[in-house]
Amino acid sequence: MSATETTTDALVIWAEFTVPAEKKAEFLRECAADARDSVANEPGCSQFDVLVDENGADTVTLFEIYKDAAAFETHLTMPHYATFAAALARLGIAPPNVRRLLRAHKGGN
Repeated sequence: MSATETTTDALVIWAEFTVPAEKKAEFLRECAADARDSVANEPGCSQFDVLVDENGADTVTLFEIYKDAAAFETHLTMPHYATFAAALARLGIAPPNVRRLLRAHKGGN
């Protein structure tokens, strides 16, 4: 592939949540469970990272990579996602700001 070519072989989800400090630890546990189960149980999910600001800000970001849009739609129907969605409601966490991105280049291997 030349330097000017791109590939759109994956759907990347970038979801930013604002989480009050007193709910952050529990929210991170819920995120970790959803991330673990997504990668373990969904063949279309190749990566699911939970990110926090190095300065302790109230933002938690989920960085997810799916084979394609259909794989992400499948993710939304999984039991572990339903558990995560219920936790959002229980904790009173507002819906995230979600960006759907197509990977234009993959570095590394």
